Amino acid sequence: MRIGLLGTGPWARAAYAPALAGHTGVEFAGVWGRRPAAVRALAGQYDVPAYADADALLADVDAVAVALPPSVQAELAVRAARAGRHLLLDKPLGVSVAEGRAVAEAAERAGVASVVFFTARFQKEPEAWIEEQAGETGWFTARAQWLGAVFTSDSPFAASPWRREKGALWDVGPHALSVLLPVLGDVRQVVAAAHGPADTVHLVLDHATGASSTLTLTLTAPPAAAGADVELRGEAGVALMPGSSEGAVPALTRAADALVRAARTGRPHACDAAFGLRVTEILAMAESRLSAPGD
Repeated sequence: MRIGLLGTGPWARAAYAPALAGHTGVEFAGVWGRRPAAVRALAGQYDVPAYADADALLADVDAVAVALPPSVQAELAVRAARAGRHLLLDKPLGVSVAEGRAVAEAAERAGVASVVFFTARFQKEPEAWIEEQAGETGWFTARAQWLGAVFTSDSPFAASPWRREKGALWDVGPHALSVLLPVLGDVRQVVAAAHGPADTVHLVLDHATGASSTLTLTLTAPPAAAGADVELRGEAGVALMPGSSEGAVPALTRAADALVRAARTGRPHACDAAFGLRVTEILAMAESRLSAPGD
């Protein structure tokens, strides 16, 4: 599978480009981005073609990997799907239900495979843990904390305009939901939502299995307090999600493998664009609850 990369920012440079370049089962087929100089630099680093036009790249590849702000991703993913290209996407799918639905519907109409890169779903220890807990029944409640220090450190994402606008709910909220949904089932209702310090939000969710979950999400944690953890409690006892022994690049390699399999077999991956849309819908529900009078 020939995969072109859309995007040249920090995430593209740190994760997507090295994952594609180091993958032995796909071909890193070129780069397009919104800044020509950055396109030339990244393409030159990996000795792949630099494209000045996104449609020209689409014409030369079988699939695209997208490392762009969510709204830009949504627009280009629709164009790529309409061109018959498979989609390796990042979270969130978009920052509105309309954007997410446009991507999911375009992929479905075109019959292309899609995988949304929710990091924990492709890291070997968390992935195995999620699968194991999804096989258990009788979960009573869950607690998920995704505490980032993006805005309180020297993170390369600190100046990201969309993160500044949308905050932790839309940046790390998708990670938490991607872990909870396969274990506790779909979210029936956002029971409560409250603001914490800076961009911090606290959510209480009601799940289809009857379990409830609480989420604390932030990008402004003190660096010493940053980290992510998930705890489940139920008939099986207490289960804590393990940390990962690997970073984003090996996980993205597995996501590319998943895209290749989905394209070859025609069987949708669990983290496809339809799942990405559902996550987007839940985030929008939470955002609406946060902005409701009295909340």
